[in-house]
This record gives sequence, structure tokens and C-alpha cells, in this order.
Amino acid sequence: MEALTIILSVIVLCAIVGTLSFKAGVFHRKKIAETALGSAEMEAKKILSDAISEAQVKKNAIILEGKDEVHKMRLESEKEVSDRRKEIQRQEKRIQQREELLDKKLDNLDQKNEELTKKTKIVEAQLDEAQGIKQQQFEELEKISGFTVEQAKQYLLASLHNELTHEKAVRILDFEQKMKDEANKKAREIISLAIQRCASDHVAEATVSVVPLPNDEMKGRIIGREGRNIRAIETFTGVDLIIDDTPEAITLSCFDPVRREIARISLENLISDGRIHPARIEETIERAKREVENTIKEEGERAVIETGITSIHPELIKLIGRLKYRTSYGQNVLDHSLEVASLSGIIASELGLDPTVAKRAGLLHDIGKALDHEMEGSHIEIGVEVAKKYKESEEVIHAIHAHHGDVEAKTIVACIVQAADAVSAARPGARRENLENYIKRLEKLEEVASSFEGVESSFAIQAGREVRIMVRPEIVGDERMIPLAREICKKIENELNYPGQIKVNIIRESRAIEYAR
Repeated sequence: MEALTIILSVIVLCAIVGTLSFKAGVFHRKKIAETALGSAEMEAKKILSDAISEAQVKKNAIILEGKDEVHKMRLESEKEVSDRRKEIQRQEKRIQQREELLDKKLDNLDQKNEELTKKTKIVEAQLDEAQGIKQQQFEELEKISGFTVEQAKQYLLASLHNELTHEKAVRILDFEQKMKDEANKKAREIISLAIQRCASDHVAEATVSVVPLPNDEMKGRIIGREGRNIRAIETFTGVDLIIDDTPEAITLSCFDPVRREIARISLENLISDGRIHPARIEETIERAKREVENTIKEEGERAVIETGITSIHPELIKLIGRLKYRTSYGQNVLDHSLEVASLSGIIASELGLDPTVAKRAGLLHDIGKALDHEMEGSHIEIGVEVAKKYKESEEVIHAIHAHHGDVEAKTIVACIVQAADAVSAARPGARRENLENYIKRLEKLEEVASSFEGVESSFAIQAGREVRIMVRPEIVGDERMIPLAREICKKIENELNYPGQIKVNIIRESRAIEYAR
């Protein structure tokens, strides 16, 4: 019990001591806090006082700065107002000067109007006077000349017509130049019309071959079972077989004359052999191709040997041989080329030139016709291209290019080939035209040319490809020659039928004759 009492006493004593200690600590901290609070209040008051002083200083500085800015702005505004006032004064002065200048101009204009009115009256009076003088002059001219006004007009019109004749000729030249721009279109129309008119003749002449048959039963054998034989022939040769009601004949149609010749030889061999089936057909056609190729080569070599030309490319020899199967207006082109080569050589020899080049150009001038079924372009363009390809000389190439007048002939050889080509193509009998018709055509050409006033004489030359007309210089003047040539050409086109084109050449010469006595 005593121990418990002691423990309790100690606990109570500790509690009392702790309570006293706590109160003492609280009082001490309170006192410290009050002291710190007093110091903080004093510090805050000091900071506030300093801030107020500083704000007052800045306020005064801003007020001063604002006053300076306001003063500066006031000065600038006053200066700007002053400048604008001066500018307005200058503008007012300038406007005033312009008004004064306008007043002066108006005064001058009024003065000029008055002067113009006076001058107008004077001019009108002068015009009336001139009209009267003109009338008097007309009357005097009528008395002097013996012409009335209408007669004088007719005389002036006649004089004017003579003066305008030259102008008309010049206008015709200008018109012809304009027409050249439409030449291609007109040429296409003419070619289309020509094709339309002579298509049947051309097909019959250049695209068809007829193979005779021993009997009509052979037609069935050529057609074969279900048409296999005729299909095989057409496939291997590229030629159309036309089997119609024509007795004992089959027509072969193809634009390529070489393929048509191969088909003709093959068909003749098949008919003579009697064995007609696809395998035999193929074998026969191959043999016919070799035969035709050999013939082409032999004909080319024959032509080269016959003309005496050396050092010619082998491919050109083959192309020359192909001309054997090419015709033009019924004339064999290979024979025509040999003729041209021979004529060219003779003409060159007569002129003292080297006949070898002339013969070479004459033989090759239509070489393009060997390929015109395979290549695009005219036979001239193809021929020039082929000659360049196989390294022919420039003289030969130019002769090929110029032999139909597509370009101007610039060498003697080209002129010789032109003449030889014209002679060979247009001579009687060369192109299915008999001598009688040939002579009648030339006579009709001369008759048409001589039917115009002022024509003294006319001559058809170059086998009817040119007509030379001599005119009387006292009737046909220089300015009349161009219209006359056009009129003659138009009449020839309307009244004559002729191959190719006809050149109208009008010659006017003045001769002065006097006798010394």
C-alpha cells in the first residue's frame, strides 16, 4: 500500500510539475511571439512608407514625362497644321493661275472662232467662184476638144483601162501566188476526180492478170473441197482469185505485179501438173517465187549489161529487174527505162558530155516504181530515197528528183533525162495511142492556141507536152501575156483530153526594121 501511495504521489507530483512547465513554456512563447509581432508591424510600416515615397517619386516623373510628350505632340500638330495651311495656299494660288489661263484661252478661242467664221465665208465665196470657173473651163474644153462631158468620160475610162491593164496583170500574179497556198487541196481533188474517171482502166491494166483454163471443170479443182485449194493459193501468194462465169479463165487481182506474176506462174504449173492440193500448192508457189526472183535478177543484169553501166549495187539490179512486171499507161517500165537510158546517152554524146552518167540516171529515173506498192510516197520520192541508200552520185539523185519537174533541174544531165523521159513516154504508140490520134491531138492543141486574138503562130512540141505561141507585139502587150496564158490554159483544159500536163509558153518579141539606102 505504501508503495502504491508513493507511486501515486510521484505521478501526481510529475503531473503538477509538467503542468507548471507547460504553462511556463506557453507564456514564454507568447511573449516571444508578441515581441516578433511588434517588430513585424514596425517593418511593415517602414516598407509601406518606403513604397509610398517611391510611388510618389515615380508618379511625379510620369507626370513630367506626360507633360513633355503632350508639349511635343502639340508642337508637331501645330507644325503639321502650318504645313497643310501652306499647301492649301499653294493649291489655291495654282487654281487661281489656271482659272486666269483658262480665261485667256477662252478669249483666244472666241477670237479664233470669229476669224474662222470670216475665213469660212471667204472660202465659200472662193468655192462658188471656182465652181463658176470650172463650169467655164468645161465649156471651153468642150469647144476646144469637140467632146461632150460623156464623151470625155468615155475617153478617160478608155485611157484608165489601158493604164490598169498592167495593174490587172500584177493582181493576177498575186492571185496565182495565193492560189499556190491551196494547191495541195486542189491537187487532191483533181487526183480524186482522175481516179474516179479512169479507175476501171487502171485496174484492168495494172492490177489484173487472166489465166486460161483447159476446161471449166478445172475451176472446181482449183477451188477444192470446201474451198481449201483457193484459200491456200490466196494465202501463200497474197493475190485474189476471181472465179466467175467467164468460160475457161480465172482472173488474178493484186496491186503488186510481182506477187501477181508468182501467182500466175504457180497456177499455170498446177494446171499443167494436175495435182492440186495444199501441200502441192505451197511447193509450187515456192518454186515459182524462186523462178521469178531469178528472172528479176536476170532482167536487171541484162538491162545493166545492155546500157553498159558498171559498179551498180546488187540490190539496185534486183529493183531494175522488178520493173519488168510494172506497167504505166500500158507501157512496160523496164523497156521505158532502157529507152530513156539509151536516149539520154545519145543526147549526152551529141552534146559532148559523158554518156555513162546520163545512161545511169536514165535507167534509174523510175526506180521508185519498183517499190511504190510497198512504200509510202510518190515514185520520185521513193527513187531518191533508194538512190541515196545505195550511194548513187548526187548528179544521178538530182536527175531522179527533177525528171518530172518536182524540183528545178540544175544540171545538164537532169535536163537530158527530162527530155528523154518525155520523148519515150509521149511518142506515138508508147502508151496505147495510135499515130492518127496522136497527130489529131497535136493539131487540136495548135488550133486551140491559135484561136485567140493576137496569136501569130503556135507550135506543139515535146510530143504535145508543151505549146509555144508567138504573139504580135503591136496587139498583145507585156501586161496582156499573163492573162492570155491563163485563158489559153483554161480553154485547153476544157476542150482537150491529154496525159500529164501541157506547158503554155508565150513569146513576144519586138523587131525594128530599117533600110540603109
